[in-house]
Amino acid sequence: MKYPDAVNLPFNAEIVKNGFTPIRPGERIPDGPGYWVILQGNAMVVKADGEQFTLYEGDLPHWFELKAEPLCFGLWQGKPIYTVVAGKDQQLPPSFVAEPFNAVEDRLGDRILTLGGLAHQIIYWERNSAICSRCGGEHERIPRTWGKRCKSCRHEHYPHIHPCIIVLVKRGDEFLLARKSIWPEGRYGLVAGFLDFGESLEECVHREVKEETGIEVKNLRYVGSQNWPFPSQLMAGFVADYAGGEITVDREELEDARWFCRDAMPAALPASRSIARWIIDTFALGEI
Repeated sequence: MKYPDAVNLPFNAEIVKNGFTPIRPGERIPDGPGYWVILQGNAMVVKADGEQFTLYEGDLPHWFELKAEPLCFGLWQGKPIYTVVAGKDQQLPPSFVAEPFNAVEDRLGDRILTLGGLAHQIIYWERNSAICSRCGGEHERIPRTWGKRCKSCRHEHYPHIHPCIIVLVKRGDEFLLARKSIWPEGRYGLVAGFLDFGESLEECVHREVKEETGIEVKNLRYVGSQNWPFPSQLMAGFVADYAGGEITVDREELEDARWFCRDAMPAALPASRSIARWIIDTFALGEI
């Protein structure tokens, strides 16, 4: 199995722990050229050599139109690694390609994908923390953290990570899959949703499944989690058993939901880089 446990999924720190050292604002950055995570929309710009994709290494590419200062967020293989954002009209040389994070095919290696996801999450935080959400004042950095402090009201802000649940519901040999209308044709995945005020993760599972599909569940088992930096979620994975009810789809959330089995699967499933696919492969299709 490609990912023996959820911690081995892309976007989790485990993937890059042997080569990556975080650097936070205010910490010393070693001299010399480094690696570059170039983001363009929901894609990552990488060097292409046939079917091989690598991070650009060296000084900032001469063709890149710099609109904001590069941000160093760590060391990769002992060298600084920076992230910059390319404008949507930025032209790329033939040796570079903008590979979407949500591409159907997994053409980016897990380590490059994870570094790109980390940069994407950091840039999202930087863009959404430019001013104080309390008073509109200007921020200053809190040294050696990603936190920021308002110069006016002195309130401190830290990166916002949004907890979500994602759950496989089993009924004997069947399992519940759902699809959103914005997904590619034929793709089904798992019921998922954001934690609400005053909820435990388990309570969120019960509520989301009931609201979206009309189904009651029992015997919840936590199976793992995945950092999902699009833009800044933590996905907590569960498996649950069917406890009753008929499928009634919430059309504001889903296009469809139905029971499937190993011998009758939908045309497409979530990408293998996601915890949704790992849960399906592991707990629905017979690995466990």
